[in-house]
Amino acid sequence: MSPTRPRRSRRTLQWPVVIWLTIVWLMLWGSISPLMIVGGVLASTAILLAFPLPPIQFDGRVHPFKLVSLIAHFAKDLTLASFQVAWLAIRPGAPPLNAVIEVDLMSDSELYLTITAELVSLVPGSLLIEVSRTQGRLYLHILGAKDLAGAERARAAALTQERRVVEALASGEELAGYRANISRDKEES
Repeated sequence: MSPTRPRRSRRTLQWPVVIWLTIVWLMLWGSISPLMIVGGVLASTAILLAFPLPPIQFDGRVHPFKLVSLIAHFAKDLTLASFQVAWLAIRPGAPPLNAVIEVDLMSDSELYLTITAELVSLVPGSLLIEVSRTQGRLYLHILGAKDLAGAERARAAALTQERRVVEALASGEELAGYRANISRDKEES
C-alpha cells in the first residue's frame, strides 16, 4: 500500500468573476477592442491567481419575478432617496440629525447578508459601517433620522430589502428557514 500524499490545493478560476472583471477593465479603459478584451482577461486571470477568492456557496435558485421586483424596488428606493438626500443638502435650517442603527438580519446565509448589505449601502442616506457575519448583524449610519421612529423606519427598510433578496434568490429550504427565524424572532419580542 502506498502512503497517501497530501493533495495540493489547485487554484481554479471562477469564470463569472473573470468575465465581470474584464467588463470592469473595459469600462475603466473606455474602449472595446480585441486587444483590450484579451488584456482584460489576462489582467483578471492574474488578479484571481494572485488573490484567490473563496468559493461562493449558493444553494438557492433565482425566482425571475421576485428578482424583477427586487430590482424595481431598489431602483425606486435609489431614486427616492437621491431626492431626499439632495433636499437635505440644500434646504435651509440646521443640519439633519443622524443615527447609527443595528439591524439583526433573519437569514443565515452570508451571501444574502452580503447582497442585502450592498443594496442598503448603495441607497443614498444610509452607509454600512460594519457587518457581523457571525451574528448576522449590520450597523448602518442613517442620514436624517430625526427620532426613534425614523431609526425604526430605516431598520424596517433594511429588513424589507433582506426579505426581497431572500425571496428572489433562496431555495425552498432556505426560505422556510428564513420564515422560521422571523416567527421565532416575533415570539421572543
